[in-house]
Amino acid sequence: MKRLLLILKSGIWMHYLRSLVIASSVLISSNVLANSTNVKSLFNFCGTCHGEYGEGNPAPKVAAPAIAGLPIWYIKAQLLKFRAGGRGLHANDAGGLRMRPMARTLRTDQDIDAISKYISELAVNKVPRTLKGSPVAGESSYQVCAACHGDKAQGNQAMNAPPLANQSDWYLLTQLKHFKSGIRGSNPILDPIGATMAPMAGTLVDEKMMLNVIAYIKAFGK
Repeated sequence: MKRLLLILKSGIWMHYLRSLVIASSVLISSNVLANSTNVKSLFNFCGTCHGEYGEGNPAPKVAAPAIAGLPIWYIKAQLLKFRAGGRGLHANDAGGLRMRPMARTLRTDQDIDAISKYISELAVNKVPRTLKGSPVAGESSYQVCAACHGDKAQGNQAMNAPPLANQSDWYLLTQLKHFKSGIRGSNPILDPIGATMAPMAGTLVDEKMMLNVIAYIKAFGK
């Protein structure tokens, strides 16, 4: 009840309601992901926010990151977290609140496997750069990140660290702020990997440092 009151008070409930409507449509229009046609049909609902080709959408009322070509293991992990409540429960996480009801329409692990595989096989898109920072200034700060995400931000499955180079810069900034403030990564039981990111984000003392690190990361992108 307390969480519901926080959501209503924050005004994010409109985003949550919109996601519930879409999620209900998914449940009504598809039964199981038995074949590629059904998977593509389900992705059309993902595309409502993430774009027809998974290229992402920075519009404030959508704010959906690029997902095309992300590793299947990472997509699966995030969908499972959203479904279980490891992500998408914080009242100040508008994007997460939209994603959680969508992930909960994937009622079996087979559903999650199928849609994750489909998304991972989409061509990686060149996303526009919307933020300014200094890659030269960000290089030294990124060395902490490189231990998990790789020296060229290519990601590392062994460390459960996703690739970053082709992700939307505005989304990277949002998530760094969320990790630092506890909006994301505050549940070490349901999101142990996120919990390890929180102190890493804390090493970036202000937004300028974050922008510089992101600029360095984006130098390796398409």
